[in-house]
Amino acid sequence: MSGKPIYQQIADELLNLIGSGELGPGDRVPSTNELSKFHSVNPTTSAKALTELFDAGLVEKRRGLGMFVLPEARDKVLHARRAAFAQRFIHPLLTEADHLGLSAAELQQLIDHERSAR
Repeated sequence: MSGKPIYQQIADELLNLIGSGELGPGDRVPSTNELSKFHSVNPTTSAKALTELFDAGLVEKRRGLGMFVLPEARDKVLHARRAAFAQRFIHPLLTEADHLGLSAAELQQLIDHERSAR
């Protein structure tokens, strides 16, 4: 299991749904009670996950109806993930390539080879 707090795991799951398009613009996000029941957690935990999405500008609250995905949510999620991807994977890859003396062309060949082997 992840070392992240449960509310963050729930928020990440919702981010995955938004990023993949499964939860699209205007779609209702599962309620605090629905999330609590599904994940067998306290409603406060689920509420904290939903607050994360709200604070990030991904969902809007509609009084008496719940929370709904904003039109720009998917783009925001993908932009944040691309930035995190570069930080977590590309920067270390380039550092290691430099240590190994690999040129950009050699690195690209390795990437192309691995991609075609998938």
